Amino acid sequence: MLSAASIKDLINSGAVTWNGELRGDGLLLRLGTPIQPMIASAAVIDLADQASIDTLYGEQIDDWTTYNLAPGQMILAPASNPVSLGPDVTGMIGGLSHLARVGLAVHVTSPFVLPGWAGHLALELVNQSPATLRLHQGMPLARLVLQLRVGGHAVAAHPFYGRPADLQSRYADDPVGPNKR
Repeated sequence: MLSAASIKDLINSGAVTWNGELRGDGLLLRLGTPIQPMIASAAVIDLADQASIDTLYGEQIDDWTTYNLAPGQMILAPASNPVSLGPDVTGMIGGLSHLARVGLAVHVTSPFVLPGWAGHLALELVNQSPATLRLHQGMPLARLVLQLRVGGHAVAAHPFYGRPADLQSRYADDPVGPNKR
């Protein structure tokens, strides 16, 4: 994990692009917009069928300042500031422990951000609390800790993600997804 001083050096050299805040030894990720609610579906979701996956999502909400996240509810949201990592920089997203202690899971899946990433990181927010949690646009949610990658080959950019509105899963359409056995 890189220190705050090392991260500032990477930003100054252009190896990392970041116009947000640092928190300790990481980049502070704040809740951005739009948010993408997931909706209840009575159907079975076929993960090999993109149209089936798409039925999980309600309308994106662009104009909001607070959002009440019900127990068990999940939404997708971008981090408010874009980030780009050079070819030798990797990152790992970690939720803030204060939020975990009230039942808010901030990043549910793989925390890894590959070298060459550029854009808004998508976060998966799940309320695991017995109470409704009120989210505020711009609130701190997580941090991205950075590491230098040693050796290896260049990593191609992912074709689906990085723009704030690209929040939904594209698993069935992924070049290495379930239809590419």
